[in-house]
Amino acid sequence: MHTHAEHLQEWVTRYAEGDDVALNELLQRSMDRLEVLTRVMFRDFVRLRRWEETGDVLQNASLRLCRALLATRPVDVRGFLALASLQIRRELTDLVRRHFGPEGIGANHETLDSISSDRSSTTALPVAPASGSFDPGKLAIWSEFHREASQLPNDEREVFDLIYYHGFSQIEAARVLDISERTLQRRWQTARLNLHDALNGQLP
Repeated sequence: MHTHAEHLQEWVTRYAEGDDVALNELLQRSMDRLEVLTRVMFRDFVRLRRWEETGDVLQNASLRLCRALLATRPVDVRGFLALASLQIRRELTDLVRRHFGPEGIGANHETLDSISSDRSSTTALPVAPASGSFDPGKLAIWSEFHREASQLPNDEREVFDLIYYHGFSQIEAARVLDISERTLQRRWQTARLNLHDALNGQLP
């Protein structure tokens, strides 16, 4: 049975050789993982669903990654995953900025659940940005989390990207990077500690 990495390598090779059908496979694999990460963020910011459904996020990210792949065709799975990680991280960061930055509509509205039997309706009321209707601290942590992840040393960032952004197991990530599991575990632990320190222990 092929691993995810082996499947990815097949698609990357086909795409590098000019098989554009393989592009759809590469995009789908990345979007499946991005959907998981987006839903994790949505659990923290339920009101985000008022303005952007998960499908919209995935479409934006898919277009972003597609443009990147058309501009640069990676020749191996390691190169593809690095490119995909960058685009996923940018999309998640932009997601927060679009809605909860200084000019974002999420920062200037609050949603009140109406007390109804089916609990299905909501009313949006404009409020002052400083009214405390949303948690800017939590939002700042998510933005800073992705930013700090991009600033990790190359070896640590590559390990972090494979495990966090792509959902690889430690065993499979070690195979992709052609390093021992012990080396990968050390880099993974160091990456987490660096993020913990950079965010003063406030990991999202």
